[in-house]
Amino acid sequence: MTDDVISRILSHAGTAVGDREYGAAGQQDVADRHALRRVEGLSTELEDVTEVEYRQLRLERVVLAGIWLGGSTAEAENSLRELAALAETAGSIVCGGVLQKRMKPDPSTYLGSGKAAELAEIVRDAGADTVVCDVELAPSQRRALEDIVKVKVIDRTALILDIFAQHAKSREGKAQVELAQLDYLLPRLRGWGESMSRQAGGRVAGGAGIGSRGPGETKIELDRRRIRTRMAKLRRQIDAMKPARDTKRSTRRRGAIPSVAIAGYTNAGKSSLLNRLTSAGVLVENALFATLDPTVRGARTEDGRQYTLTDTVGFVRFLPHQLVEAFRSTLEEVGGADVLVHVVDGSHPEPEGQISAVREVLSDVEHASEIPEIVVFNKSDIADPVALERARLREKGSIAVSARTGEGMAELRARIEELLPRPDVDVNVLLPYSRGDLLSRIHDRGTVRELEHTADGTRVHAMVRGDLAAELEQFAID
Repeated sequence: MTDDVISRILSHAGTAVGDREYGAAGQQDVADRHALRRVEGLSTELEDVTEVEYRQLRLERVVLAGIWLGGSTAEAENSLRELAALAETAGSIVCGGVLQKRMKPDPSTYLGSGKAAELAEIVRDAGADTVVCDVELAPSQRRALEDIVKVKVIDRTALILDIFAQHAKSREGKAQVELAQLDYLLPRLRGWGESMSRQAGGRVAGGAGIGSRGPGETKIELDRRRIRTRMAKLRRQIDAMKPARDTKRSTRRRGAIPSVAIAGYTNAGKSSLLNRLTSAGVLVENALFATLDPTVRGARTEDGRQYTLTDTVGFVRFLPHQLVEAFRSTLEEVGGADVLVHVVDGSHPEPEGQISAVREVLSDVEHASEIPEIVVFNKSDIADPVALERARLREKGSIAVSARTGEGMAELRARIEELLPRPDVDVNVLLPYSRGDLLSRIHDRGTVRELEHTADGTRVHAMVRGDLAAELEQFAID
């Protein structure tokens, strides 16, 4: 039965990188990203595993390995299919896999000894360079499995970190990804033979100087210290970027501009939805984790009120805790929003799993649980109507849309407009013609009920927010 599951998964090859649609602003992003894709044929097969230090990943031809711990066949199939999509997004070719049904993972090799030997044969026959396991492996499990299959073994966490490293663009995004990678790498440093007894004191120890004299350090101890030093530097850099981000957010807050955060599972269509709502022209690619840096765009309601829409990083099941911690500053955009648009892939065979995975991550974001939520099932044009309706019944008040065709977008805009905070202060003012800036802000952030141009100025009756009402008080009339 597991062979049938693997066959069905591999029949979906190419689903992670398929047809793309993007605006002019995203074309260069796509070209740059594809120019850096990894190529087939750069073998990383190890002649002697014991001579290899843990190094940066280089994936080409991969074999998947997973354990079916229970539940339905569909659940096991979906999990391994997602792993295949992650591997494809990282730029590799999935050429086989094994799925073992057992009560719990083997504590020494993850897979049982027999299945591990079978995996070694598949790797050898397929000419694979890497094995990818569908969980986060313990360092000892990874080493033991490498000794059996004789090629590089990585786990789901390392694969996701690698994708983030490829897609990060901004200075802050790159620093966050590097911090997460080092946090993952630190307990997994390896050393064998002479590398474990390489002693040096004083300045010889990598130029470390003071603090390294005496008996000296082993090479692995030196590596660990360097990693900790680099992690401390990255944390300081990320903290130093926070004031600029807070200033931008407080400027929007000070102007009383409501904000809407678009969150959801990776590849659910969040960026496509942002483009459809605002004509933003941001990068859209049918791949996992295409968006890592938050994008903020302006929009208006039907009655002219201004608000912002923020596209955020996508989530995934078993999202590495290192990434959640590193990207906590990015997730602050969600915690500070007035409305949360939770985007779900309506065509996915298990949308409920996506919803629970996203909510699990959001539960760690301060104030996120207090924000009004709109669950949006995207890709309704290609979803199974029966499955989509069943999912919508579970999520009361949800909306089915298609960012590609525009179906359901009018209903979504109306729902966003309904949940956005409304101006609640009634003002009646006479503005001099020299204060056109105030009239513009009333149009942008309030609701104009009456407007009349007179010889003395512009008479305006409107509903505005409290901060703007305070500025208008000096122009109030009866």
